[in-house]
Amino acid sequence: MQPATPLVLCVLLSQVLLLTSARESDCTPGFQQKVFRIEQPAEFIEDQSILNLTFSDCKGNDKLRYEVSSPYFKVNKDGALFALRNVTAVGRTLFVHARTPHAEDMAELVIVGGQDVQGSLQDIFKVARTSPVPRQKRSLVVSPILIPEIQRQPFPRDVGKVVDSDRPEGSRFRLTGKGVDQEPKGIFRINEHTGSVSVTQTLDREVTAMYQLFVETVDASGKTLEGPVPLEIIVIDQNDNRPIFREGPYVGHVMEGSPTGTTVMRMTAFDADDPATDNALLRYNIRQQTPDKPSPNMFYIDPEKGDIVTVVSPALLDRETLENPKYELIIEAKDMAGLDVGLTGTATATIVIDDKNDHSPKFTKREFQATVEEGAVGVIVNLTVEDKDDPTTGAWRAAYTIINGNPAQSFEIHTNPQTNEGMLSVIKPLDYEISAFHTLLIKVENEDPLVPDVAYGPSSTATVHITVLDVNESPVFYPDPMTVTRHENASVGSVLLTLNATDPDSLQHQTIRYSIYKDPAGWLNINPINGSVDTSAVLDRESPFVHNSVYTALFLAIDSGDPPATGTGTLRITLEDVNDNGPFIYPTVAEVCEDAKDLSVVVLGASDKDLHPNTDPFKFEIHKQAVPDKVWKISKINNTHALVSLLQNLNKANYNLPIVVTDSGKPPMTTVTELRVQVCSCRNSKVDCNSAEAPRAGLAALLLAALLGLACKLA
Repeated sequence: MQPATPLVLCVLLSQVLLLTSARESDCTPGFQQKVFRIEQPAEFIEDQSILNLTFSDCKGNDKLRYEVSSPYFKVNKDGALFALRNVTAVGRTLFVHARTPHAEDMAELVIVGGQDVQGSLQDIFKVARTSPVPRQKRSLVVSPILIPEIQRQPFPRDVGKVVDSDRPEGSRFRLTGKGVDQEPKGIFRINEHTGSVSVTQTLDREVTAMYQLFVETVDASGKTLEGPVPLEIIVIDQNDNRPIFREGPYVGHVMEGSPTGTTVMRMTAFDADDPATDNALLRYNIRQQTPDKPSPNMFYIDPEKGDIVTVVSPALLDRETLENPKYELIIEAKDMAGLDVGLTGTATATIVIDDKNDHSPKFTKREFQATVEEGAVGVIVNLTVEDKDDPTTGAWRAAYTIINGNPAQSFEIHTNPQTNEGMLSVIKPLDYEISAFHTLLIKVENEDPLVPDVAYGPSSTATVHITVLDVNESPVFYPDPMTVTRHENASVGSVLLTLNATDPDSLQHQTIRYSIYKDPAGWLNINPINGSVDTSAVLDRESPFVHNSVYTALFLAIDSGDPPATGTGTLRITLEDVNDNGPFIYPTVAEVCEDAKDLSVVVLGASDKDLHPNTDPFKFEIHKQAVPDKVWKISKINNTHALVSLLQNLNKANYNLPIVVTDSGKPPMTTVTELRVQVCSCRNSKVDCNSAEAPRAGLAALLLAALLGLACKLA
């Protein structure tokens, strides 16, 4: 037997002092010794006495009952502690609870195993210090009080006693601290005369595991005589909390064909009880597996760690042969190290057998047939495949490739994401006359690579035979558009060109007839047999139907098929300009004041519908035979404008001045236009042109308009 440590001796000494100081009352209810040290043997032997405990309620111990914190041990009525079976390890601490109708108490049994004894005592009594506590003589003896949690009525009940061996007469005990006069108030109280400490309600270790109170003796006036001395009340854990799984939902994945013993997931539960006791020592097991095929025991859970692993052969983990690739396990966690007396909690673990690409896609047929009309585009056939892998993964999704027979890139193939079929399409129109048949070789693969021991076989390729159907195709003009260039004044009946349309259906030997589809100005004729086009009217480049000197007409070529097919061709006639339009002037009305000092009348501009060189520079003149030479004058400003001015003032009246303008064409064209000049009365900023029949405008405004026209022309 090893010598007792100083801490144990201190505790034992406090118990002796407590008993000695209680001789006036002859008996102190409770265990006579509250802390015991037991050397950890190699094994506790069943029914072999370990030690004897002494408890007294000072009233005969009627209906005395003992409870041990470990289910492996029991205390007889005579206080003998023994094991119920052979036990090799029980933890660091046991607690024995004794109860009668008159008293109850708790004793601690420390299982000494190496260094555990000092730690266990310090954990329970909280007396570890960073420096030694100096000894001092004290008459007030206070020992820690241990109280089991979740006690039942009645309350209050005595749980311990404070002894003062040298308390003056008339003095009393006072108890303070959290749980007495501080929140939560009123849980503990002390008999001020006897020092008996009582609890008034049920305690919960998971709320508060220890209460730090203080005891002192005071005189009648409340003055402290001794203390305060710390009193620690330790709440002893009871197994009152079930294990709970707090991290769900629990979903694990394992690849099909995984080796036996593959870890799938870990499930751990939480128990709010004291982790240093069996109350929180959990063990795990699988209560139920759904479905139970092909084996009712597909998985195993490590009882201590909670790791779920596979226990069947890789062959049984074949997703394609399983009734359902998803398993649900009811996992149970039980405290008290899994004993029957333990509390339980359950949770559901979902385990998914993940697919791997161990099946290659296979065409349902070696050969597929398709027909398509020449000239048509779009899907012509759907190629079907089978794949046993998971349809939600890349191990099932197919990818198609045309590996032969598509030199002109007329075909392409895509995967239907819903059905996994290969949709073969024509993207460039086919020509029956070039080739009436096409043969394609197509392969199929998965998006994901195959596992190493699986390869693509002959069933992963297929042949597609495509038949092109002949249809009556429309005649085609060549070239299209057709272009010709002619002078705009070409004579009626002039031949422009002969249309050339061919029938793509070269094997049908059809005839073609021609007709006019659109001739906006009605200038053209066509020979329906040979397609010769001539003019039925004079072509006019300045016509509103001509745009940028180009006249556009549309023609039809109609074959003799049943039903006939029609092709459309475009003819663009570029019209060369001839000088067939004389120039014109603007404006044709002007105003001038009869007493104006500035004799300028108006700036004239000229324009011509023809093109250069049949337009400017223009020559401006006044018709000399119509007006006097010494009244009017016209002066060239530039190639398109000239200034008309007076050589002397004229009386108020309207004057018609003939203006002669000649363009630069060969031969040139000349036009004579009358310019109406209104000579007005201008006094006090008022202009009076009443004698004029035409609309009147001020001379300044007319000059401004003419100058603006000049500026636009120059720009």
